[in-house]
Amino acid sequence: MNIKSFFDPVPEEITNQKFAHNSFFNFIHYHGEVFPDIKGVQLAIIGLKEKRGMKNANTLEQGSAEIREKLYHLKKGEGLYKVVDLGDLKSGETIDESISIISAVGEFLIKRQVLPIFIGGTHDLDYGQYLAYQNMKKLVSMVTVDAKIDMDEDGLPCENHIQNIILHQPNFLFNYTHLAYQSFLVDKDLINVMEKLYFDHIRLGALRSNFKEIEPLIRNADLLSFDVSAIHTADAPGAADGQPFGLTGDEACQICRFAGMNEKLSSFGIYGYQPYYDDPRHKTASVIATMIWYFIEGFYDRKDSLSFKSNDYIKYTVSLDANPSLIIFYKSKRSEKWWMEIPQNDNDRFERTTIIPCSYQDYQMAQSGEIPERWINAQLKLF
Repeated sequence: MNIKSFFDPVPEEITNQKFAHNSFFNFIHYHGEVFPDIKGVQLAIIGLKEKRGMKNANTLEQGSAEIREKLYHLKKGEGLYKVVDLGDLKSGETIDESISIISAVGEFLIKRQVLPIFIGGTHDLDYGQYLAYQNMKKLVSMVTVDAKIDMDEDGLPCENHIQNIILHQPNFLFNYTHLAYQSFLVDKDLINVMEKLYFDHIRLGALRSNFKEIEPLIRNADLLSFDVSAIHTADAPGAADGQPFGLTGDEACQICRFAGMNEKLSSFGIYGYQPYYDDPRHKTASVIATMIWYFIEGFYDRKDSLSFKSNDYIKYTVSLDANPSLIIFYKSKRSEKWWMEIPQNDNDRFERTTIIPCSYQDYQMAQSGEIPERWINAQLKLF
């Protein structure tokens, strides 16, 4: 597969600017006159311009350029960067064709251990991000950050893409987690559907009250999809479906850092930026660029091998006066993160889920004689 044919180069009006010697731009390779070699690359930035999934998206195709301009001027962070900007992915003749292109390019990169970072486009394009895993013969877990739960079967693509993901056949979705939704924007029936499917959902208020508890949920994800509308318009006025309430820019950056640090996560997307609604200084583009910067910082701060039999982990066994009588926990000596073991199921396709991320709070709960809710939910999914 020659992926070069799917891309347009990064616009010259961006790359011809003057950048400081220690800028992000000077430590990456980009698609200009020459398409970059992806051999040895770890992260690949991909701009999206597809906008037909929603109404009134006239300037949305300019979003990737605005984000790049802000990102390129940021200072280089920690780590030995092995980052490329492949340019903007060409849109297909139809939305379905665009989604197929995203899927094919995503699969190509992920299979070569290159993590794609999708920027721009409408949020329904995360369906293509998800389909990139279809041929990998494994179950995946997905996290979405959005003010709404887009499951309107009669709506536009940007309003029903989550339903398409959940109902897609063949089904290879093990778990779906929705973060930062706002209750007054979500039908209660959708929450009931999520609970019947044993999917995790954390509304904005609950997320804020115990922010660190979302980290294990993010750490369990293979892919993360972020709609800029989850950030309140004071920090991100350029969201295609902006809301007066929502995450702060700081909280959005922390979520992205959690995602970057997740050794399991292999694709990342930030969608829904519309420059038309942004302020004159392109504040939203700055927020998104900083989110990407923190994601990359997290990526280069990955510490855990996920080899739980190694000396990198401490094993704790908690006895309970209930069924189960034992719960086994693991704590990383490097990152101090926690995992817990779920009894093996006869179904081989669930084999990789026998050890799931958790928090110290789950361990404390087990020590007090209570079965952690996270353990119960994992059991329900497995059987």
